Amino acid sequence: MNDQTSDLLEKIRQQFETSPYPRVPLDKSPKSDPNLLYIHNLVTPYYLRNQKVIDTKGKVILDAGCGSGYKSLILAEANPGAKIVGIDLSEESVKLSRQRLQHHGFENAEFYTLLIEDLPTLGIEFDYINNDEVLYLLPDAVLGLQAMKAVLKPEGIIRTNLHSSLQRSIFFRAQEVFKMMGFMDENPQEMEIGFVRETMGAMKDQVLLKLQTWNPNSEIEDERILANHLLLGDKGSTIPQMFSALRAADLEFISMVQWRRWDLMDLFNNPDDLPAFLALALPETSVEEQLHLFELLHPVHRLIDLWCGHINQAKPFVSISEWTTCHWQEAQVSLHPQLRTPKLREDLVACISELRMFEISQHLPIHEGFVNIDSSSAVCLLPLLDESQSMMSLVKRWKQVRPVHPVTLEPTDEGEAFEIVKQLLTRLESLGYVLLECCA
Repeated sequence: MNDQTSDLLEKIRQQFETSPYPRVPLDKSPKSDPNLLYIHNLVTPYYLRNQKVIDTKGKVILDAGCGSGYKSLILAEANPGAKIVGIDLSEESVKLSRQRLQHHGFENAEFYTLLIEDLPTLGIEFDYINNDEVLYLLPDAVLGLQAMKAVLKPEGIIRTNLHSSLQRSIFFRAQEVFKMMGFMDENPQEMEIGFVRETMGAMKDQVLLKLQTWNPNSEIEDERILANHLLLGDKGSTIPQMFSALRAADLEFISMVQWRRWDLMDLFNNPDDLPAFLALALPETSVEEQLHLFELLHPVHRLIDLWCGHINQAKPFVSISEWTTCHWQEAQVSLHPQLRTPKLREDLVACISELRMFEISQHLPIHEGFVNIDSSSAVCLLPLLDESQSMMSLVKRWKQVRPVHPVTLEPTDEGEAFEIVKQLLTRLESLGYVLLECCA
C-alpha cells in the first residue's frame, strides 16, 4: 500500500470515527421494515441462485464494513439463529455496533476493528457476506472482492455494491468543487459542513449544482452532506466496470439485489411490440449488456447493487416455467420467511372469515401497486405460516374449501383444483412471496 493510499484510508477512517454511519438511534428496530429484512435475508439470494430454501440457523454472516451496526442488526433480525460478525476500519463504529446488538438482545455477535483486505486474518469462513456502501470507498475494489472471496464458503453469497457514475455524477461534481475549495483536504467536520451550507446557500436557486444536489434536508442533516458533498474516497462505476471487477476477482454474478427494478422491458410502452431491430437483438444480449443498456437509458439507481459468489456453485434446477405435471405434483411450497408474522396471520384469518380479498403486498411491499388474493385461494397460505407444505396437500385443502363448483354445483374436479392452485403459486413465486422447490 503506497503512502497516498494510506493517507486516504486514514482520512476515511477519521471521517467515520468522528461521524459513524448511519446515524440511527440505538433503540430503533428494523422489524417494521419488511423490505429491508427481505433483502438482508440469506433465503432471498440463495433461492434466486439455487431454487432451494435454506435454513439460516447456524449460518455465519459477515457485515464487512458494519459502520454503526444498523445493517448488522437487520442481518440478525432477518436471519434467525445465525451468528453475526462485523468488521469496520473505525473503532468508534465497532463500539457502537457491539452496543446496538447487545441492546436488542443478540448475544451471538462479535465485532472487530479490521480492514476488509485483512479479513483472512480472522480465520473464519462465512455463509453470507454483506458489503453494503463500502466497496466504492476502497482504493482497489478488486482487492476488496478478493479478500471477501477468500473467506467465503464454497456455496456462500456476497452482497456488494458500487456507486453509479451515471446516476451520481452530480455529487461527484459537487465533491470536485469542494476539493478545489480545500474542504476535503482533511477529515471534514463541522467547520467544513458549515462552509458547504454557506456556499450552497449563496448560490442562486437555478444554478444546476444547487438545483440537483440541495434540498431542505441538506439544510439540517450533517450526515447527508458528509455522505454526498464531502464523502472522502467516493468513486463511481458503470455496469461493465462492475462486471470487470467480478471477473478479476474470479466471482460469478448471481442477481441484482433489486432485480425487478432493473428489468429492461419495463422501460418500453409495449414490450410485446418492440421495433424489429430491438426485438431481434435483445434476446441475444447478455445479462451484463442488458443491465448496461438499462443504466444508459434510465440511470435512476444510485447503487450498482448485486449478489455474487464463487464460480460454478449454483445447484442445477429446472426453471418453474418448464415444470411438468410431475414436477408440480412433487413440489414443496414455502412462504417467504419475512411473511411469517403474527400480523399477517391475523389479517389473513380475517380476510378468509369475511370472504374478502387479501392484500399480501401490504405485508411485504416489494412491488409497486397492490397484490391481492381472493379469499378461497388465500386459504392455501394459512398452513404455510407454520411450515412448508406439499403442492398436493394445498390442492386437497382448496378442494375442501370449494367442494362444489359455485355455478354448476357439481363436485370440484381434482384437475381443475390442481390448475387453480398451480396458477396461484406460479404468480406468487414470480412476485417473490412464495418459494417452490422441485423434489421430482
